[in-house]
Order: sequence, then structure tokens, then C-alpha cells
Amino acid sequence: MSDTVLVTGATGFVGSAVARALVARGFHVRALMRANANRLNIARLDCEPVIGDMRDCASMTAALKGARYLFHVAADYRLWARDPQEIERNNLEGARATMAAALAAGVERVVYTSSVAALKPGGSAVDETARHTPQTVIGTYKRSKLLAEREVERMIAQEGLPAVIVAPSTPVGQRDIKPTPTGRIIVEAAAGRMPAFVDTGLNLVHVDDVAEGHILALERGRVGENYILGGHDVMLRQMLGDIAFLSGRRPPTIKLPRAPLFPLAWAAEAAARVTGKEPFLTADALRMSRHRMFFSSAKAERELGYKARHYRQGLEDALAWFAQNGYLK
Repeated sequence: MSDTVLVTGATGFVGSAVARALVARGFHVRALMRANANRLNIARLDCEPVIGDMRDCASMTAALKGARYLFHVAADYRLWARDPQEIERNNLEGARATMAAALAAGVERVVYTSSVAALKPGGSAVDETARHTPQTVIGTYKRSKLLAEREVERMIAQEGLPAVIVAPSTPVGQRDIKPTPTGRIIVEAAAGRMPAFVDTGLNLVHVDDVAEGHILALERGRVGENYILGGHDVMLRQMLGDIAFLSGRRPPTIKLPRAPLFPLAWAAEAAARVTGKEPFLTADALRMSRHRMFFSSAKAERELGYKARHYRQGLEDALAWFAQNGYLK
């Protein structure tokens, strides 16, 4: 019988890519999900669905029974919520409960999915040593990932948790079912609803390369180490131009200052408190955009043998999937 691996967040964007990569390697994959989860991403995947909650240690311990490895990919990836503390509770308590369950179950190796959100961007591409603090990080989501990462590091150091940490940059590609904040940008740009841009940049990586990086972390990663799984540094204007080209639209040419956009963001957030729908523009996102979020994957390349294809392939695959699944009207 093949080794059993539990993947949290297996119905989501990155989690389903990790689950697929593991199945392709011959592992027996248990896909943890909530009872009401959308199963589209694993509908044709040879895996074992398991109902559970990453915040509940008892259900996680039950899900991990007999499992050799754990990939904790699940996260609350929202840049806005009516109750911002809900994001922090989900990500921090989820990490704490899941890691405690892994220790109780005697799991041999854990791959914990953090994020470059927990790293402090600089003027150029930064590496894993660019550490944020709870005082310097911007926004509840980034703070939640930072606190969760620190808790995992504490458990590695003090409780012997056999975990390797990976930090994806900005994944793009197929099966972005929610979609993620970046996926929403792709959809809006492809529909011609983003005629302007602000001066910022990000690191784009194909989601399947991120999944491959997770497997490499299991096979070759050092316990306690953190590995950035990134791709290419891209200015937002370039990204939107690529999407426009692939969608047969004109690229945006208007560069907007940030200051006049804050009232729009505040208004969008006020409306969201009434509707409950996450706003497309938020004040935290504008604050984050002051920094070019460029990152180096040199450590993962050197120690894990990690490689990333060109980011445009991720955009192409994302657009094709969004089109096939009715996101592009």
C-alpha cells in the first residue's frame, strides 16, 4: 500500500494542485475538506475525501490516523472580512491545531504552506531572511500568515515538530475556483474592466510549479527551514498588458496615483459590510501596493532543485480555465 498523505485545503487552488502532484507520484491522498466544500477541483482525482476542520485538533487527529505525511495548505486567503479577526483566528488557530494533531499522530514529515506575505518586501527581490514583525506587516491576512508561521517555527524548535516551511509568492493558473484576489484581477482585466493601474509589482508563479515545490520540500527540504516558491518579478502594468494581449483587448495605459483611490476603497468596504461580498478594492491592498513584492527563489533552487516556468504560461492556463468554467462573460 502506498504512503498516505493528508492534504488540507485540497479542494482549493494551491491545495488541489498539491493533491494532484502527490497522486501523480503514487501517494494515497486524503483530501481534507469541510462538509459544504465545492469539490469541483478534486471531482476526477483518485483521492480519499475526509471531512474535518483545520481549527479542530480532534478532527485533525482523526484525519491523520495512519498518515505518514501532512501538507497543511489550507488558509483563509481574504484581504477583507466583516470581522478581520476571523481571518487571523482561522489561520493561526488552524495552524496551531493542525500541527498539534500532527505531533499527536506521529506524522513523519510536515510541509507547512506559509506565504511571502510573512516576508518584508524591499527595493529589489528579497529572500527568506527579510523578516516582517507583527508591527511592520500590512493588513490582517498578512499578519495572520506571519503569526501562524511564527507558531509553526516555535513548535519546530520547542516541540520537535518535523516541519518544512514553504512560502509561495503569487500563484496563477487553472482551478482558481474562488477565485483568489489575484485571480479576480485576471478575470476583471480579461473582461476589460481594468483600464488603469498603480505603480507596483509582484512575483508571479504557475500554481503547478508551487505544487512541485511542495513535493521537493517533502523530499529534500531541511526541517525548520523556509523556502520561497516563486517565479518571475513582474510590474502590474506588464501583467495587465499580458492579460490584455491574451484576451484580445487593448492594454491599460493610465497610471493612477494611490491617494485618490483610498476614498473609493473605503466606500467599497462600506458597501461590502452591507452586502457581505468581498470588495475588489481595499485600503489594505492600496497600502500593500506601495511596495514592489519581488522575491528570490534562489534558496529553493539551490537546495531543492526547484524550477519555475515562465509566468505567462500561468496566465494562459488561468484564462483558459476561467473561460471554460464561465468566469469570463
